[in-house]
Amino acid sequence: MKNEERVKQFEKRIGYQFEKPEILVTALTHSSYSNEKKLHKYECNERLEFLGDAVLELVSSGRIFRENPKKPEGDLTRIRASYVCEPTLALCAREIGLGDFILLGRGEDMTGGRDRDSILSDAMEATIGAVYLDGGFSCAEKYVEEFVLKDIEKKKLFYDSKTYLQEIVQREHMELEYVMLKEEGPDHNKTFLAGVFVDGKQLSSASGRTKKKAEQAAAYQAILLLEAKDQTLGMEQ
Repeated sequence: MKNEERVKQFEKRIGYQFEKPEILVTALTHSSYSNEKKLHKYECNERLEFLGDAVLELVSSGRIFRENPKKPEGDLTRIRASYVCEPTLALCAREIGLGDFILLGRGEDMTGGRDRDSILSDAMEATIGAVYLDGGFSCAEKYVEEFVLKDIEKKKLFYDSKTYLQEIVQREHMELEYVMLKEEGPDHNKTFLAGVFVDGKQLSSASGRTKKKAEQAAAYQAILLLEAKDQTLGMEQ
């Protein structure tokens, strides 16, 4: 994919058009690519990641402050940490397909870098920095609200789904087990299918690029099923 096409497709994906598309290209350039192409150090996305991190912290802090008028500073800090942590940002990046647009070195690409949490979360922050640099704070705030903070509780639930599911199962005195149902693909690009079993019966299944991600996704699906079941029972009573 040429950079011009890369920019246009990503702009369409997020609903924002860059005045200076070269800023977006930099935001999408991972250090492995700039090293491989012998670019200057400042031509990768690390500087924009630094800027985006600050913008994200300000926007999320403002929202948390407004939505929690009586919580003390310590509680606000913990909420913000859960909003801007690596797993949450990586999930946000996956939702907009950011991994498809990142410029990676061949080695990093071959070893699954496009789906690695650290690379995705850093690139997400870099795109926030890029929008801020190109369009100012109001545009960056809109971008963060739409692609990070929207449905944030569901996103937090997803990355912590195994812990939450364990709590549900223990509360009901049931046994929880994860079973790897299938493994496909070459060593550098495997896909795993994990199943969630409760008291020996399969409740859900989901795939992922690692065993951990497959289990996480399967746990999330199991939680949604259990919550839907509880709502149905509540309506019948």
